[in-house]
Amino acid sequence: MKLLLLLTLVGLAQGLQTRVPLRKMKSLRQRLQEQGLLESYLKQHPYNLAAKYFPGIAVEPLENYMDDEYFGTISIGTPAQEFTVVFDTGSSNLWVPSVFCSSPACRNHKRFNPAESSTFLSTNDTLFITYGTGSMTGVLGYDTVNVAGINVQNQIFGLAETEPGDVFYYTPFDGILGLAFPSIASSGATPVFDNMMIENLVDRHLFSVYLSRDGEAGSFVLFGAIDPYYTTKGITWIPLSAETYWQISMQSVSISGAPVACSSGCQAIVDTGTTLLAVPIRAFRILSRLLGASSSGEISCAGVNNLPSLIFHINGREFPVPPRAYVIRSDGYCTLGLQGMDVPTEEGELWILGDVFIREYYVIFDRANNRVGLSRL
Repeated sequence: MKLLLLLTLVGLAQGLQTRVPLRKMKSLRQRLQEQGLLESYLKQHPYNLAAKYFPGIAVEPLENYMDDEYFGTISIGTPAQEFTVVFDTGSSNLWVPSVFCSSPACRNHKRFNPAESSTFLSTNDTLFITYGTGSMTGVLGYDTVNVAGINVQNQIFGLAETEPGDVFYYTPFDGILGLAFPSIASSGATPVFDNMMIENLVDRHLFSVYLSRDGEAGSFVLFGAIDPYYTTKGITWIPLSAETYWQISMQSVSISGAPVACSSGCQAIVDTGTTLLAVPIRAFRILSRLLGASSSGEISCAGVNNLPSLIFHINGREFPVPPRAYVIRSDGYCTLGLQGMDVPTEEGELWILGDVFIREYYVIFDRANNRVGLSRL
C-alpha cells in the first residue's frame, strides 16, 4: 500500500496550478482474495465492462471495481468535508455519498451533510447513473469544492441517496470526480475542471497525470501545468477523435514487428478510471494465445521477463508497453493485465488504455487544443 505523499511544485513556474497527490491502496480484488471471498463475490456480481462507453446513455460503470488502486482527496463545503475520490478521465460527473443515503455502501463511507455547510445550495434536480454492477441515484446541489487548494465555487455535484447492492460497500473510495468532457455528463452537470477553466483558476487549460509503478510513491494529478521533470524525453501530441471521452485513433497493435490486433485501425480511450487494458474480445484471445496465457489470462510467472512488449501505433509513433507493465503479479500468481470487452462504435472496435498503459507514460490532457500528450517515463 502506498502512503499519501505530499508534493510541492518545486521547479515549476509560478502560476495557477495545483498538484493532487494520489495514493495507491490494495485493490478490491486483493482484499477479497485475502479474505477468501473473491470467487463467491465474482459469481454474485457479474458486470458489463462495455457499458461505460455506450453513447447516449448516462452510464459510469465501475468497470475496474476489482482492481482500482489510485485515489486522491478533495473537500466539499464550508467548513470542509473530506472525501476520497477516483480522478476519472472516463466520466464527467462529481458525486459522493450523502447523509440522505441509508444503503450499506453509504453507511461505511464518508457522507456529505449539506446542513453542516454554509455555502451549500440545493436543487430539485435528480441524478441517476447506471453502473455495470448496479446504480446510484441522488440529487444535485452546489457547493465549494476544494481540490488541493483550488476552491471551485458553486460547483454542481451529486449527493447519492441510494447505492444498491454491495459493490460500493467494498470499495476504498467514497465517490468519483470525472475529468472527461461536458458532453457526456449526466443531468447536464458542468464538470469540475470546466469550472476551473471558466473561473480562471488554472494557469493553462490542461491537466496531467503521473501514476507510479509497483510500490513507488508519488502519483499525482496536476491541474493547470506540465511538470518538466517527467517530459525530458519529449512529448508526443495526439489529436482527439471525439470530444466526449479522451478518445484517440490508433493504427494498430504489434508484437515483435508484426501487427496482431487493430490492424485496420481502431479507437482508443485514455482512461485513468480503468485499471486494466480493455481490449476487444477477439484481440484478447489472440494476445492471450501469442503470449502463452490461458483463456482467462493466467500466465506462468517464470517466463514473464522473456515476453515481448506490446507496441501501440498511435499517430505515426510507437508506444511500447513491456511485460513488467502488462503482467500483474499477486500472491505468486501472474495474469495478463488485459480484459476482453466489445463496444460497438461507428468508427470500429474500441480499446481502453487504462492504468496498465498510463503507468508507462506521463499523460497530458489538453482541453485548450483537444489533444493528449504522452511522454515516455
